[in-house]
Amino acid sequence: MTATHYVAAASRPGTRWLLLGSLALNLFFIGIAIAIAVRPAPQARNWDRDVFVRTERLAERLPKEDAALLIAQMNANRDAIESTQKQYRAAQEAIREIIREEPFDPGALRAAMGETRAARQAFDSAVQNAFATATTQMSQPGRVALADWRTRRGANDKNR
Repeated sequence: MTATHYVAAASRPGTRWLLLGSLALNLFFIGIAIAIAVRPAPQARNWDRDVFVRTERLAERLPKEDAALLIAQMNANRDAIESTQKQYRAAQEAIREIIREEPFDPGALRAAMGETRAARQAFDSAVQNAFATATTQMSQPGRVALADWRTRRGANDKNR
């Protein structure tokens, strides 16, 4: 290669920008790789299917008096809520068993799904009745906190 060719290649303005862009892109990807390597592993979601556990977690975000009202109302209705929750879980398990059966019976599956819908509706009704009764006794800040619990959850408690 002669000196003439070397000077001509170095004098192209696009080559410098291409080199600078490539360097910036490489640094960007290296930064992302380092950030992923240094970032702590996400914590496992601490979600429980039991409605009483979830209600206690929700009550932690309410004013103390309102939290006590909600927990007391859930405990007052505990038998009805536990019963409907067990029926709902049993109906869900019945669907799973029907799906596993051989030969498969679509009619039985549809019937089990209908029973599960009814069980879910009874469960929701029992829980909502307890919440509605507790809410009528809560303070205004407690009702607002209850209404906003989903939106505040992300801001205040990212690990749940």
